[in-house]
Amino acid sequence: MTEPVPGPPPTGYPRTSRYFGVPTAVHTAPDGRSIVHLRRRPLPDPGELAGLGHHVVAAGDRLDLLAFRYLGDPEQWWRIADADPVLDPDELTATAGRRLRITLPAGVPGTAGHG
Repeated sequence: MTEPVPGPPPTGYPRTSRYFGVPTAVHTAPDGRSIVHLRRRPLPDPGELAGLGHHVVAAGDRLDLLAFRYLGDPEQWWRIADADPVLDPDELTATAGRRLRITLPAGVPGTAGHG
């Protein structure tokens, strides 16, 4: 049985959050407690993201700094990670010379597939 969850809904994330629009689910624990959690967030197809350009990683680069430089917000680092999928986002800046795609979100008119 699903019980209402007190407080703001877990989907109350701002539009700039990677969790915006991700639906919730309820897990019933063995002791009967209801645990609300976010469902998995499917990663977008990088080819469907509007390209802004590329960045060649230099020593000392960090995703939050790159997000600020290219997207104007350090908390948008996950957009770079979505465009250049790896298991660990730290891999993206671990090797100088790596070429990263810098993109806008899916659905934004632009140069999808050409960035």
